[in-house]
Amino acid sequence: MLLHSRSAVKSCNLSISLGVWSLEGLKTFSCLEELILDNNLLGNDLLLPRLPHLHTLTLNKNQITELEGLLDHLAEVVPALQYLSLLGNMACPNELVSKEKDEGDYQRYRYFVLHKLTNLKFLDTRKVTRTEREEALVRGAFMKVVKPMDAQAEEY
Repeated sequence: MLLHSRSAVKSCNLSISLGVWSLEGLKTFSCLEELILDNNLLGNDLLLPRLPHLHTLTLNKNQITELEGLLDHLAEVVPALQYLSLLGNMACPNELVSKEKDEGDYQRYRYFVLHKLTNLKFLDTRKVTRTEREEALVRGAFMKVVKPMDAQAEEY
């Protein structure tokens, strides 16, 4: 009976659930459309199960620093995704994470995300415009945010 109830769940808010280390259990929520995982200390090892109906995902204020791997994973496991928010993560370059970032950095990030996730209608707090979508097709692949050399050296 419980398993049947899980398959009917459409929305799940696991914000500030510091005990969330594995998201594998979400696979039993086969009809899930909205998932909120804000403030969970989730990092680059984030692995979502395949959620074919998920159209809204928020990962705000986590510890995600690597954008490309995350986007490739999301493209594979959440093909219906239309709304994504990554605000408050180092992977989302804006004033929330660094005073050194400006609107140009954020716009390049948007082009790269839209290049990877072509079905998005909203990214963070803004609707995706037709101009952005066209620009992402042309230049999005070249907008990858690269870590500075000193940040890469610290990892070794």
